[in-house]
Amino acid sequence: MREAAFVKQNKEKWIAFEKAITENSEISPDHLADYYIHLTNDLSYAQTYYQDSKTLLYLNSLASQAHQKIYINKKESKNRIVEFWKKEFPLFFFQHQKTLGYTFILFLVACCIGILSALNDASFLRLILGDAYVNETLNNIEKGDPTGIYKSGSMIGSFLGITINNIRVAFLAYAFGVITSIGTGYILFTNGVMLGAFMTFFYNQGLLFEASKSVWLHGTIEISVIVIAGCAGLVMGNSILFPKTFSRRISFMKGAKDGLKIVVSTIPFFIIAGFIEGFITRYSNMPVWLAMVIIFGSLALIIFYYIIYPIILNKTYGEQIHRTKTA
Repeated sequence: MREAAFVKQNKEKWIAFEKAITENSEISPDHLADYYIHLTNDLSYAQTYYQDSKTLLYLNSLASQAHQKIYINKKESKNRIVEFWKKEFPLFFFQHQKTLGYTFILFLVACCIGILSALNDASFLRLILGDAYVNETLNNIEKGDPTGIYKSGSMIGSFLGITINNIRVAFLAYAFGVITSIGTGYILFTNGVMLGAFMTFFYNQGLLFEASKSVWLHGTIEISVIVIAGCAGLVMGNSILFPKTFSRRISFMKGAKDGLKIVVSTIPFFIIAGFIEGFITRYSNMPVWLAMVIIFGSLALIIFYYIIYPIILNKTYGEQIHRTKTA
């Protein structure tokens, strides 16, 4: 591309960015970072094809100003952690809700495959869940306590072990995105098949409702945030497959950062799920109404924070952000 065409194609974007950093515009850190990534991409291109040109000097100067704006003059709030979960993350996550929808569909399809396979092949349950688990649960069923496996061990030990394991699974689902979306898809698929087979196991024993009443106490949040962690992996994986206007390296760096932000957001929810499983699920004889309150309350919390709340914040602040980007 000739230099004149390159300048004409990107001039408006550079001017908008220059206004944003020189006029102290109210612009979110994420959008400022997006501008900066575009700029460094253009700068790399100019360094390759337009050496010793005025365009290269201009982009170098602009990149230097942007670096100071982002990394030196940025003021951190004293309540940075609170602001992250209260405002920054929900606003950021709004752009990835469609990916979350695809992730949920993939997980749901895997669950259906697990259900159909377990219904039509008795050996499938042992293949997926393992002989030890199946045998122990069958023994508990004979004793009249189908979910007795959740009562083993101390409360604190169960809470810590379960929480750490769930966070490990979440980061694994995210990390597998480094081998593109196929890696994360594999983690989601295997967990979905396992869940489908697991629920079918209790269905075959005529204990679906009784088991669900206990399992979904913690499982509502646990399964939901595993899906959300899968969304984080797909965000990173898709950045490799579909770099759009970025170079593949820059796209991957941005995707990895966005995905990490999503998976970090799930940690408090895994702690809540671990607490419920360690301290509450073991009380399988609790009233049905109380179990339903916990289950549907957990579902409402996830839906509100990851779907409804980002939409509300986007309506509140989206127009302001759009004006800043097009100023």
